[in-house]
Amino acid sequence: MQKLINAPLSRRTFIGALGTTTALTVLPGCATIPVSGIANAGQSAGQALLDDIAWNLLRHEPTRASSLGVDTGEHAYLRSQLGDATQAGQNAKAATLSADLERARQFPKIGLDPAMRTSFEVVESAYATAVEGLALPYGDIPVGSWRTAPYPVIQNVGAYVDLPRFLDSDHPVRDEADAEAYIARLEEVPGVLAGELERMQSARNMGVIPPDFLLDRALDQMERQLRDSMEGGALVESVVRRTNEEGIAGNWQSRANSIVTGQIAPALERQFAELRVQRGIAGSAPGMSAQPEGDEWYRWSLKSSTTTTMSPTEIHQLGIDTLADIHGQMDPILRSLGYTEGNPGQRMIQLSQDDRFKFAEGDAGRAEIMRFLEERIDWIRGEMPRAFRRVINPEVAVRRIPQNEELGAPTAYGGAPAVDGSRPGTFWINLRDTDLHRKYDLPTLTHHEAIPGHVWEGEYSNQLPLIRAILAFNAFSEGWALYAEQLGDEMGAYDDNPAWRLGYLQAMAYRAIRLVVDTGLHAQGWGRQQAIDFFHSNSGVGVAETTNEIDRYCSWPGQACGYMVGKLEILRQRERAMQALGSAYDLRDFNLAVVEGGNAPLDVLAGNITRYLGS
Repeated sequence: MQKLINAPLSRRTFIGALGTTTALTVLPGCATIPVSGIANAGQSAGQALLDDIAWNLLRHEPTRASSLGVDTGEHAYLRSQLGDATQAGQNAKAATLSADLERARQFPKIGLDPAMRTSFEVVESAYATAVEGLALPYGDIPVGSWRTAPYPVIQNVGAYVDLPRFLDSDHPVRDEADAEAYIARLEEVPGVLAGELERMQSARNMGVIPPDFLLDRALDQMERQLRDSMEGGALVESVVRRTNEEGIAGNWQSRANSIVTGQIAPALERQFAELRVQRGIAGSAPGMSAQPEGDEWYRWSLKSSTTTTMSPTEIHQLGIDTLADIHGQMDPILRSLGYTEGNPGQRMIQLSQDDRFKFAEGDAGRAEIMRFLEERIDWIRGEMPRAFRRVINPEVAVRRIPQNEELGAPTAYGGAPAVDGSRPGTFWINLRDTDLHRKYDLPTLTHHEAIPGHVWEGEYSNQLPLIRAILAFNAFSEGWALYAEQLGDEMGAYDDNPAWRLGYLQAMAYRAIRLVVDTGLHAQGWGRQQAIDFFHSNSGVGVAETTNEIDRYCSWPGQACGYMVGKLEILRQRERAMQALGSAYDLRDFNLAVVEGGNAPLDVLAGNITRYLGS
């Protein structure tokens, strides 16, 4: 098996080879629990196995350990690593996942409590899907994560985008050891970039070329990142600023600058040159159907993103039907405000031009947006005892998306606190242009990204076994965040402000439209402009944001479909609970059952609700 890992096999051939042997291996140094030795094991053995599986994954993805805040003690060495981005590294991870999937499947489940059974179900689902994805001949394959990316480097994918933010926000610099680990990670960046370059070139040799408009955006962003790196830039500034703040003596600036300008910048130049080669041969077809084996890649990406087996056709029709229902709710409110011409999306465009709902331009408007968000977080936090039987109180930091990422980044995103409490939950907001936001859409965005959305839900998941804090499923994460938007409405967030309710309904329409355009782009032959026009005219969102969204769907196929599919399943389970419990039903108990069950595939969520109904 070790020979297989080191052999120059394609990813598909490698995964196929795994299926022909029973000599399953894990990384050197990882404890292996033979199936024969755990046949009669109980709860403690199950927990030990789950922990072992978690650390096996984190050895391949050490940045996750830092993001979770668990790279401490005997695992502190992970803080100095970034992971192997080469194809050999991908193959080694596939071997670990396949081995640990088999171990999880064979572990005897009799006698385990419901929570641990759920954890095993989650591992088996996540790993089976990831192993299936790693058998595809190209792409960045998530393991219990959200980003399905056929292109290893593009406008919103790749170390040149991810690592500056990660090193500044997730890598701690509290003492000399942390600063040395930062320097060690800087030394690993050129290897990561080289590994990505290898996979970029391999994909190109297969005929996998991103569309020209994505390459234009990637080239623009990487050029700016390259200029920054040639001068030391953000990667140097971060360690200098934080060591100064902590009073950590050392020649951090000169050491970091030498690595960034002497090693990282040349590695970026090589990636930039490859992107230019690809741009010279790229076409304009936006969807996966134009790529080699693209239909199979998209089928898998939908499965990964929705944790269902729904077909592109089914998802497309679901989007059309759901959008019609939401537009029906928007129409009377728009009419009451005097907007009567065009469909609801077109009327929302008219509403967006109302100066009452705009923020000031420039830094003054940026500061106004930050204050607005803080106020809404304070309000919704106070309403949570009405929605949850057990209330938490996570810290939420509102931060601007780094400026070098803003062009290719979404409007906002949120992340859970570190498991050890060392880093708060974070609400990242895109402030490249204050015209991206309106006063009627930010309340809903707050509920989605912060409370009771991503940050809130992540705090509950962090209380589960480590493997559950690592594994997150797009349909649950984003489905819950959309459901959180509805909870905001049910808590009265918009009762006194019809425009804010329109913002909430517009956000729902936005996610229904995603079902239509994502499947249209990747499975029905839609052009980029067709998708932009449909999104713009039906959502009421500006052309700039619409274009950014469409380009995101082209580089993350299927990901946008998880939102509405997940929300509708949570609502279906809520209706099921209401029917089953009758007068005994309590919203606080249902919501708690969902979040305490943890981030899970949708079929596992259904099982958790079944157990809640039987309790």
